[in-house]
Amino acid sequence: MQTIPVSLLQPVPRVRPRTALVTSADGSFRDRLAKTLIGLRWQVREAESGAQAWSEAEAAPPEAVILDSWLPDLDLAEFVSDFRGRFPQTDLITTGGSENKETIRGPHRQELLYAVRRSQDTDTAAWNIAPALTSSAGLPSTIGPKSEPAAARTFPFANGAGPREASALPAPAQSSIAKTLSFRTGLHPEGEQKAIDRLPELIGDAPCMLEVSRRIRLVAQRMTPVLIEGPTGSGKELVAEALHRLSSRSRKPFVAINCAAIPEALLEAELFGHTRGAFTGAVQGRVGRIESADGGTLFLDEIGEMPLALQSKLLRFIESSELQRVGDNETVKVDVRILAATHQPLADHAKAGSFRADLYYRLAVFLIRTPSLIEHAQDLSLLVDHFLQKMGREEPMKRIDQGAMAKLAAHDWPGNVRELEHVLERAAILAGDEPLMTMREIDFGFSVA
Repeated sequence: MQTIPVSLLQPVPRVRPRTALVTSADGSFRDRLAKTLIGLRWQVREAESGAQAWSEAEAAPPEAVILDSWLPDLDLAEFVSDFRGRFPQTDLITTGGSENKETIRGPHRQELLYAVRRSQDTDTAAWNIAPALTSSAGLPSTIGPKSEPAAARTFPFANGAGPREASALPAPAQSSIAKTLSFRTGLHPEGEQKAIDRLPELIGDAPCMLEVSRRIRLVAQRMTPVLIEGPTGSGKELVAEALHRLSSRSRKPFVAINCAAIPEALLEAELFGHTRGAFTGAVQGRVGRIESADGGTLFLDEIGEMPLALQSKLLRFIESSELQRVGDNETVKVDVRILAATHQPLADHAKAGSFRADLYYRLAVFLIRTPSLIEHAQDLSLLVDHFLQKMGREEPMKRIDQGAMAKLAAHDWPGNVRELEHVLERAAILAGDEPLMTMREIDFGFSVA
């Protein structure tokens, strides 16, 4: 009879799975990072705020915490200091912002840095560009590890030229790229660091665009109603979508309705719903847009076009969170966050009596203004680059020559960013199979100021 070694009879010790706590108000970033870590055989827990992260760590200290540098409820430096004191054995890495440091010295360092980089590579937020750049003066990278030598780094060019080694570029081009990237990442040649919180939805580094991102981050996690004001085509719905994405309601519905696109006679039923037979043609009952957004966010675009009589009903709903379907006597309790947008000077309309003042004050608890394109004309090349890349997902990427760019820069853009996108789409069609768009293809058509 064969003797089994005693060592083989010993129970195999169970290895405690490694756990990472991903903390960010951005649900999409948490999802990307969690998927990458799970693929590396980590268990992942998530937190939406600093307070929740602290509570999770108290309940069961993780091996690592990955912390978004912007969170609505904490001062990063103070949180990091307190956390390190309370959980000295936990690896801590911060992503983005001005506290871009990591304290990972254990065996998990490379895996965690890889996971963060992988997650950031799929995000177009400005601070995610930082790992690509370290200036000749040795500026630090976003998350701490040593950067590649300057000669080995490449810069992507969306105009179709493809990546090129930084050292192969002319000196003026290297300087321009370094200045652009250092501004976009908040790393300045003087050594001063500035946290720049540009959101991926909002293309532009002009101060007015960064202010929009800042205000979104300030209010996203709250239930506060937000009024978004700005000219047509300036990206008001993108702001609303960003507010929803960064909120605790991001996994619930985002329902948008254009108050100017629905006939006045049907708008009430569209918003509040109706019962069968409530009016001619109502062959069956229907849930309204407000009720379908339960638990999530309701975006009322062009709120200034809403009839006065309906404004009164909307105000009653905002105050009580209860609605009454058309043709029904019962009330329904609905939990939604209200966002509204307008291209009109709503405060002036409220003073003139053409818009209810009490509804205006209810909606305008927090104001966000989207600037016209002419106000951030310095971002024109970034926007052109963005739209060329977007069109390049469905057909071969086109480039644009200097003459065409000069023609775009001379235009006053009454239709704002939406007009720019349409002009570029028209130019791509007119260029046919040619890879380069010239002045000849830039056609502004009929512009309405």
